[in-house]
Amino acid sequence: MNKRKIFNDPVYGFISFEYDILYDLIEEPIFQRLRRIKQCGLSDYVYPGALHTRFHHALGATHLMQLAIQVLRQKGVMISHDEAEGACIAILLHDSGHAPFSHALEQIFTSRNHESISLDIFHYLNKKYHGALDLAIRIFTDQYPNRFLHQLVSGQLDMDRMDYLNRDSYFTGVAEGIIGYDRIIKMLDVRDDKLVVEEKGIYSIEKFLIARKIMYWQVYLHKTVIAAEQMLRLFMTEARRDPQLKELVQGVNPLLFPGQPDRDDFIPDFIAFDDYDIVGLLKRSLRLSANPLLTFLSTSLLERNLFKVITSFDPLNQDMLASLRERIVQHFGDEAFSKLLIVGSETNTSYREGVEEIYILKKTGEIEPFSRMAGFNHSQQELTKYFVCHPRM
Repeated sequence: MNKRKIFNDPVYGFISFEYDILYDLIEEPIFQRLRRIKQCGLSDYVYPGALHTRFHHALGATHLMQLAIQVLRQKGVMISHDEAEGACIAILLHDSGHAPFSHALEQIFTSRNHESISLDIFHYLNKKYHGALDLAIRIFTDQYPNRFLHQLVSGQLDMDRMDYLNRDSYFTGVAEGIIGYDRIIKMLDVRDDKLVVEEKGIYSIEKFLIARKIMYWQVYLHKTVIAAEQMLRLFMTEARRDPQLKELVQGVNPLLFPGQPDRDDFIPDFIAFDDYDIVGLLKRSLRLSANPLLTFLSTSLLERNLFKVITSFDPLNQDMLASLRERIVQHFGDEAFSKLLIVGSETNTSYREGVEEIYILKKTGEIEPFSRMAGFNHSQQELTKYFVCHPRM
């Protein structure tokens, strides 16, 4: 039976996949769940079009993986049928472990990151498919000898980043994030088991790094997005501590409230755990919770009355923070509301030097790290933005 379908992708047009197992995995409930996980968390509070999902992203990244494998094969890189299939499975499932609202609520429900949960999902599906994902797991965990396959899945120039920059730019309307993904893929090659880029593609790499930096500051770490996500994190943290709310919403997905995320029934619970659970809890807390702090947060999030945000590249003045905390308590008349002063920081590194560098294949046949190429200055300097969020008073 021919399982192959054509997907109409808004970014790449009509796409399809070469391997039947990909269509089987796409039909799995654990993958269909990604339709209900927004790719950019709460970025739609700033960019209304940013309503695309992890499902879109996974399909797009898999499409780019197929293109990259095709280019490498044309250049004489030996990639077997099983290796190509394994790499496509690895990129298809690479984000399957994301919590609701993607990074916004990561490590709220468990101390583990989404990569760790994704690996659990790989093993869960591998058991169901009688070991068919063995090679994909080795590629995903960087345990396979041909390491360039892992670099295509997870590296500084991987298909994950290649897709999300283009896709997020498309749906947010932030044109600065658009990259020449097709040219970069055409310039890929392999030397000494490293993924390299032909020297004539170096300006496309420069544009890629600049676009990623801009997208982080302008979209992912936009100050209003930070405010919304910090408010949601605070709401979930407080809601999970509220015994009354927990009792009133019994029967809702058990992952909403503290438990053991690695218990035997974790994956079945996770399959049914998505953005809708969080929105449902926000709405229920309005009707059911007697906690004024939770009511305030849920109302603010549902009605988009977001906190004011102050950002700085220098550490924030402690006297100012103390004064703000005092004003909040006076304004609301309750010491518990001091929690509404949220202080933190976000770090953006546009490029990392070392073992994960982007390597340039020079015309002489030598390979050189991008950071050492004359005329290019992308050091691994970390830029940290400090922020404080608080209610508007």
